[in-house]
Amino acid sequence: MAAQGFSPELVQAVGLLGAGVIAVPIFRRLKLGSVLGYFAGGVLIGPSGIGLFPHPESVLHLAEFGVVMFLFIIGLEMQPARLWNLRGEIFGLGVAQVGLCGALLTGVGILAGLSPAAAFIAGMGFVLSSTAVVMQMLNERGEASTPHGQQAVSILLLEDLAIVPLLALVALLAPTKAAGSGGLLPVLIGAGSLVGLVVAGKYLLNPMFRLLANAQAREVMTGAALLVVLGSALAMQLGGLSMAMGAFLAGVLLSESTFRHQLEADIEPFRGLLLGMFFLAVGMSLDLKLIAQEWRIVALGVASFMLVKAAGIFIVAKLFRTRTRDAITRVALFSQGGEFAFVLYGAATAAGIFDAKINAITSAVVILSMALTPLVVLLIDRFMPAERESLDGVEHAEGLEGRVLVVGFGRFGQVASQGLLARGFSVSLIETDVEMIQAAASFGFKVYYGDGTRADILHASGAHHAEAILVCVENRDTANAIVRVAQAEFPHAKLFVRSFDRGHSMDLIRAGVEYQIRETFESAMVFGGEVLRALGVPEDEVVEIVEDVRRRDAERLDLQVASDIHAGQDLLHSNQPVPAPLTKPKTVGTVIGDLPGGVGVGA
Repeated sequence: MAAQGFSPELVQAVGLLGAGVIAVPIFRRLKLGSVLGYFAGGVLIGPSGIGLFPHPESVLHLAEFGVVMFLFIIGLEMQPARLWNLRGEIFGLGVAQVGLCGALLTGVGILAGLSPAAAFIAGMGFVLSSTAVVMQMLNERGEASTPHGQQAVSILLLEDLAIVPLLALVALLAPTKAAGSGGLLPVLIGAGSLVGLVVAGKYLLNPMFRLLANAQAREVMTGAALLVVLGSALAMQLGGLSMAMGAFLAGVLLSESTFRHQLEADIEPFRGLLLGMFFLAVGMSLDLKLIAQEWRIVALGVASFMLVKAAGIFIVAKLFRTRTRDAITRVALFSQGGEFAFVLYGAATAAGIFDAKINAITSAVVILSMALTPLVVLLIDRFMPAERESLDGVEHAEGLEGRVLVVGFGRFGQVASQGLLARGFSVSLIETDVEMIQAAASFGFKVYYGDGTRADILHASGAHHAEAILVCVENRDTANAIVRVAQAEFPHAKLFVRSFDRGHSMDLIRAGVEYQIRETFESAMVFGGEVLRALGVPEDEVVEIVEDVRRRDAERLDLQVASDIHAGQDLLHSNQPVPAPLTKPKTVGTVIGDLPGGVGVGA
């Protein structure tokens, strides 16, 4: 076997994986982020380094599917109602940022001596920020689900949509236009592809996955998940639209499916590997020889484009009344070009708007801006003053030793703690909402400032002494994080958790908490009972009906927990082994009003 030599493709595969495996941990250890690590690894193995990949564009085309899968995962977390609520940001904030930055950057291109058409394409290509870079950094910073992160997602979605009219404008601006080009046909094809994808997603995907789930072939489910992602991307590409946009729409259409978590788990490994490969391929594409020859032009292009785009982003942010701190963070994340610039510049070169040299220089400017973004974000985080919140009259949790620790003193926590306080139990109350703490003080409640997701704060709040920890926060992800920390650091304390919905209750039962109750369950039961009384139903029959509804609901929850096909996937994302499903959860019938979920599946 040794005499036959070795496969060059195998060497490239080992080099590609090795570059990421070695570079990323080093850069993360240096607190420079994984994106910059991938870029550096790509430069090392690319044509400008050891030359392991002489033609990185082939890797880049394959790795673009990492961005496609990334958008699919984002879509799975973006329910249609949530997306509709973002319409103002998408078509308001997004259009304003793209429009103003495009105008400013076109002006920069004209001042640099480019023709108006070339300046417009160069500027608009740089306006389209890198979805991969921005979303990766938002995830690493834990900001993807924050209001600031949702605005960033809205802008990225608008930029993905913008590639379609921009490619059409390339054909219109071309010095020599092909016969029969343009017209309404491309628009109609694109619209038809979009409608077809929506119809297929609404009426075909769920029945297909239900059929495959009944077949109980896990590998087929994984193949089907990849088929949905790549098929939707292909449908959009055939219609002249963005592949990433197609995958995103498919994710949105499946976001309320019962198979959502299965799909996410199946796609995640491919998404992670291909997205890392994409960053490596971008690093490989950096032509250091060209940069050395044209370093003045490239350096001036990077500086001028990034600074002018940053000014445009900041102006738009302030016009939309964004806090200065969030505006600066958005500037750091978005003041780079992105992967769609390569598509736009390639089309412009084919159409004769760019020559080969302009294409190479503008592409180098985009790649360098992408590589600089993690450094800019790091510098902003390091030198921007820490956010200060008025803490007048607010004390930090420290040295508390209550028998019961209540995390979250909102509407739910206030009611839940009253019985304990009335009985004379020593109760420690912590909250992160300063206004709530100050308001509670005016009613005689001593509430301390403390973030329950941090082990050190829980310890300072007396969790190591507490017999019970009541997690009363209203945010599902925050509750999950507190449960993870409490179970790992304070296993002696009993956990009583406010649940968001039926699915959250099932997750908490599998995680092994002592008690969970959905925030609306008992109030809905009492509400329904009062309606029966108002309609003349005898009291003993009302009690019997309410208890029967509660019993049947508890039985359904028991059955769902025991037979849930996703029982092995801990949706709290814990690194600890998942407890076996409980055939009779501790929560059922143990405290006031049976804990499990309601009548509706998602209630």
